[in-house]
Amino acid sequence: MSTQRQYCTFYLGEFFFGVDVTQVQEVLRWQPMTHVPLSGTSIQGLINLRGQLVTAVDLRQRLDMEPFADGQQPMNVVIQRDDGMVSLLVDEICDVVEVHEDSFERVPETVRGVARDLLTGAYKLESALLLILDVDRILAFEAV
Repeated sequence: MSTQRQYCTFYLGEFFFGVDVTQVQEVLRWQPMTHVPLSGTSIQGLINLRGQLVTAVDLRQRLDMEPFADGQQPMNVVIQRDDGMVSLLVDEICDVVEVHEDSFERVPETVRGVARDLLTGAYKLESALLLILDVDRILAFEAV
């Protein structure tokens, strides 16, 4: 019997990504950020989320993609972790997508570089390939 999983989805460039919806606290439009001196290269800054400081991680930089365009205001996928919240900066937030677990496939061979290590697999949807990110691996490379 097939079970279903739900993913919060978003775009980075032309790529369609998802993270397990149970890890997502909320999604937000662009938020003003405070730069953190001496932080890791993918740490974009800190956002104030109702009085709580949240580290914002530049997912484009983390996946070794082209930087956000000048003037582009990324959106926030706020992830709840045992040690607090972290925001993943993305281009565009999409819907929650429900997929059948038996349609899960390993990371495609065409995926190279650091992104290969940060993905757990993919789902072929009617209109796109949904790449599943491993949030723990993404955040393990930086001290957040």
